Amino acid sequence: MIRNIPQFLIAAPTSGTGKTTVSRLLMTLLTQKKLRVQPYKCGPDYIDTKYHEKACGIPSYNLDPFMASEQHMHEVYVSHAKDADVCIVEGMMGMFDGYDRSKGSSAEIAKILNLPVVLLVNAKSAAYSLAAMIKGYLDFDPQVEVAGVIFNQVGSDRHEEMLREICDDLNVPCLGCLRKFDALKEESRHLGLDFSRKDEDGITETLLKQLDAQLNLDLLLQITRREVDVTTEVKKNVSLSGNIWVACNKESFSFIYAEHLDYLNQFGTVTFFDPEDNSAVVPDNVDLLYLPGGYPENRALQLSAAPRVIDSVKAHIERGGKTIAECGGMMYLASELVMCKDPYTAFKMVDALPMKVSSCKDDMRLAMGYRSFDFRGVKLRGHEFHYSRIIEQDEKLVSVVQVYNAKRHPVNTAVFCYKNLIASYTHLYWGETGIWSLFEQVPGE
Repeated sequence: MIRNIPQFLIAAPTSGTGKTTVSRLLMTLLTQKKLRVQPYKCGPDYIDTKYHEKACGIPSYNLDPFMASEQHMHEVYVSHAKDADVCIVEGMMGMFDGYDRSKGSSAEIAKILNLPVVLLVNAKSAAYSLAAMIKGYLDFDPQVEVAGVIFNQVGSDRHEEMLREICDDLNVPCLGCLRKFDALKEESRHLGLDFSRKDEDGITETLLKQLDAQLNLDLLLQITRREVDVTTEVKKNVSLSGNIWVACNKESFSFIYAEHLDYLNQFGTVTFFDPEDNSAVVPDNVDLLYLPGGYPENRALQLSAAPRVIDSVKAHIERGGKTIAECGGMMYLASELVMCKDPYTAFKMVDALPMKVSSCKDDMRLAMGYRSFDFRGVKLRGHEFHYSRIIEQDEKLVSVVQVYNAKRHPVNTAVFCYKNLIASYTHLYWGETGIWSLFEQVPGE
């Protein structure tokens, strides 16, 4: 079935231009107008998708050409576009910034999915000089269609008039001139935006009315209307069933791709549990335990204060229960999470992996980038982004594979295996490759 709906990608020349603010405002506004808005996010981002979900009331899906094939990206996009009135994809970084020149960039995703681009331009302290930059984005890659421009941080009526003259001269639609939204100034944290702050997010009816007045919403929805074939059959694996437990809460275990949950739900019952809740004991009949990433360093006291959960997680691992632990999930499995060395302050964790992980200020080292490795015949890809690091580990605890970055240069990221446990700082993307084959050949069996 062919559907004709508004669908577009919001891109910008640089990070920090306001893509997430404008995206979630627009998503909220359209949702309030009784449209079903399907959100997506370019790249390996867990935090912006939380804003999307809050605005739209439905999960936001990640699109990443490094971690997934073009076919898989298309299947993910189409499978959720079939019920949507509008599809909005929030870009990442600058429009042409990728892991290798423009490979993996927002621009490449727009080309793969045949999406028009809405270019968001920060107009603060600039006027007609922006014409040269916008002209470059219009012409740089003829395969990328820039459907229109939205100016952000517009200072006055006169400023807006000058900016609209740019679009007139370049023959590109001006879709809006947004004034400063100080109420929505996002607080940064070391992995992006601070999603753990209070539930009140600053979006008021007054603010939405201002946005509605400053955007040409009718024109935006009109010029971004495109056909999408939603008849694509997405193959689902239904050969297995089981009891799957996923650690999940607002902060310490919060980095979960929506596609992963869709994948796991094919195989049985998915139960979410909070490792900070001492009554959330992992039962003996769990077939897969998934410990995703998050900010365990911010909740170390609360995690250590749930010993029954800690003991049940360790017991599951010791009896050979299948377990995947990513970044914060791996930190939770260490013997200690060290928060300060002077005076020494550490919190007891699961102790399934004989090592200590430090989040002390003096030990913080940024590790960031795409990662890939081959494991038991499966090619795995993911992303690493953290400041903590392993400061002590047993000499027998060594990485079982060599991990590489996006350009196939070796990096020192470890992948640990113990019985049926697979743990690493890498946030894996297994929405396409699956995970069950990782456990088919376990040493000692």
